[in-house]
Amino acid sequence: MKTRRPKKKGLRDIEYTESSGNVFADLGIPNPEEAMAKAKVAMKIHDTIKKKKLTQAKAAKILKISQPKISLLLRGYLTDFSLERLLRFLNDLEQNVYISITPASRGHGSTWVGDSPSNASIAALGR
Repeated sequence: MKTRRPKKKGLRDIEYTESSGNVFADLGIPNPEEAMAKAKVAMKIHDTIKKKKLTQAKAAKILKISQPKISLLLRGYLTDFSLERLLRFLNDLEQNVYISITPASRGHGSTWVGDSPSNASIAALGR
């Protein structure tokens, strides 16, 4: 726990915990890197459905799942969906998914999820 010092006299110190950058890790969720990657991919699915102005029923038909499952997906309930399945949903929504394999620079590998191969990561899987 870190303590922030007040800038004005007479105010008390405020204790806070600095974020790791992954809310799932901060909350102690198992496999936080995978949870973050799934959340980011689900956001891309949500954005694509919205951009294409698809109803939940139409999106369900395209993705070959039920409308209630689309509702769960769009609300962030992702336990029934693997990362692989979510990536296939993006393909079904006419989106390209790039997977690139390169040597690790820090001794162990990581998996990055982003908008394009050259874009900064928005989530990472690793150890």
